[in-house]
Amino acid sequence: MRPIDSLQSRLTHTGGAAQPWLAEWWRLVDLGAVILVLALSPSSYGRERRAALSRHIYLDTAPILLGFSVLCALVTVVLTRIVLVTAQSYGLSQYALQVVIRVLVLELIPLTAALFVALRCTIPDGAELAAMQASGELDEMRRHGLDPVRFEVLPRAVAGMFAAITLAALSSLVVLVVAYLVGYGFTASGLAVYTRVFGQVFTPAVTLIFVLKALFFALAVSLIPMASALYGMRGGGVRTSAEMRGLVRMFAVMLLIEVASLVGNYY
Repeated sequence: MRPIDSLQSRLTHTGGAAQPWLAEWWRLVDLGAVILVLALSPSSYGRERRAALSRHIYLDTAPILLGFSVLCALVTVVLTRIVLVTAQSYGLSQYALQVVIRVLVLELIPLTAALFVALRCTIPDGAELAAMQASGELDEMRRHGLDPVRFEVLPRAVAGMFAAITLAALSSLVVLVVAYLVGYGFTASGLAVYTRVFGQVFTPAVTLIFVLKALFFALAVSLIPMASALYGMRGGGVRTSAEMRGLVRMFAVMLLIEVASLVGNYY
């Protein structure tokens, strides 16, 4: 075989292998756009749909809110104490709480909250949606003129986004309060210093990056399991491999978001 023929064969093989990969990402982007449009449309919150949406939001948020907040408080107590003792031994105690806020609130809390919601809520919701797809229930809805994306996917996706953002916001507040109590005790004497430290960390640019990161994490953990459930069983794929591909895709997107936030915060 001539070198030019070999090169053409490799390019053809690479293009053929990349086509399904690009198609899956395009379906994810398309579903995300549809969900965002539906979420911003007042018609999606009619009286007959509010009950289902409220039920999904409650089931995805309320059962995990207290447990995750307590877990964050315990981790904050341990890590704050370690950082304070270590900083005092090196004469850098004035930077200890700033390190705690940066590490816990800026980096760990949004990522941990999103992963927690994914494992407890959105991935099981995606599996439930995949079961409905496999049983033909979604096709039956289409035959009756009902849009499964509006009636089944949208409530689960909105509930997942709400849960991830709520957990990130509430846990950040819990971490800030617990870190202050560990550092200064039950007294108001350190409020001025602590407020100044908080302001030094949360500059306008850092605050914007934090909000965008929490939002993109919520979108990733909500949309990708739903897209895998809707489209993963098409094209002759096996359900297990489709779910695994969805998990890998979700973790890859979250990794890219985290890297982008680190670059924005520290470079």
